[in-house]
Amino acid sequence: MDQNNLIDLPSWNRAVIKVGSAIIAPDNQSCGTKYLLHIANFVNQCRRKGKEIIIVSSGAVAAGQALQTKYPVNAPKSIPVKQALAAIGQPGMFSQWKKLFDFPCAQLLITLEDLLNRERYVNVKNTLNEVLRMEALPIVNENDTVGVHELKVGDNDNLSAHVADLVDADLLLISTDTDGLYTDDPAENEEAEMIPEVKKIDKEIYNMAGSSSNPVAKGGMKTKIEAAEKAVQRGINTIILNGQKYKTFENMLNGKVAGTLFHKEKDPRTAKKNWMLHALRSEGEVIIDKGAANALIEKSASLLPAGVKEVKGEFNKGSAVKIYKLENGKKQLIGKGTTQYDSEGMRKIKGKQSFEIKETLGYITSDAIVQRDDMVVLENITHKEDIK
Repeated sequence: MDQNNLIDLPSWNRAVIKVGSAIIAPDNQSCGTKYLLHIANFVNQCRRKGKEIIIVSSGAVAAGQALQTKYPVNAPKSIPVKQALAAIGQPGMFSQWKKLFDFPCAQLLITLEDLLNRERYVNVKNTLNEVLRMEALPIVNENDTVGVHELKVGDNDNLSAHVADLVDADLLLISTDTDGLYTDDPAENEEAEMIPEVKKIDKEIYNMAGSSSNPVAKGGMKTKIEAAEKAVQRGINTIILNGQKYKTFENMLNGKVAGTLFHKEKDPRTAKKNWMLHALRSEGEVIIDKGAANALIEKSASLLPAGVKEVKGEFNKGSAVKIYKLENGKKQLIGKGTTQYDSEGMRKIKGKQSFEIKETLGYITSDAIVQRDDMVVLENITHKEDIK
């Protein structure tokens, strides 16, 4: 990396640092402090300047792997075995961090269910903020010991974006074993070039992502870009950087970016809408016609029953649904929102004018099926497969 062409680090006061398995478990078998020392020094220096840090750390499974002999590192492992390894290794992973600091550290284990439920989401947010007020260092991981596939965030890259949102961070650092995002896989293409900054995450950026070759890692570059997209849409600058190099963090302390900077969006999404989009699970689908879709996208309108063609799934009032545009016989995901009516009521009033709702149902909750304030329109979302 050319030290003479580094870009300026945006100002920040609160940062989330995601530390991947390649940093905390470089041998793929056990946790170690070989690279954690660089990060610990960075954390200490930043805290002395009055800045706040939250760490999202992988490594529980790798730590558990080193503490038992029954399952070799490359042996196939069932979900219960992986959960057992995480249970064995979680204390070891935390202790690796704790011994690097002379101030209190707090361990927080989060599940997807904590993010789906609004009350639990707010409770986690309050806990993290209180830990920071106590000047302790929060160390967060997904609770792999109890999570099942359907109730897991799935990787700590995306978890770090959720945490950055939770604590209203202004910077997300995603550390890995590469210098940043490349135009191609640098291990296979010598002409691949590192991209110093990304102002818009689009399909071309996603196409540059490869997969992870680390057997204890859950995500590759793709999940890091997904996390960056979540964060920048909330107004959080995000950097993918090499956590194995001391110079990376030295540059950061000197106000320079050594990695790929994903610039935050100028008009960030609200916390509520970001939670609705990325955490709240959809319970059904609403298929709408072209006219209704244009009203949502171009006029920032609410979704009225007249434009609804079909309702799929069974759900209650207040549930989240995906909104699809029907055009030329094909459906395209254009939005997500929480409903004013349950699925049974929506089927009865679909295609009708709003003034017909009370006559049809015997009551009226709202003129709209989904209010604009309870909806996210997805025209700026590149990776729509990630929408729950």
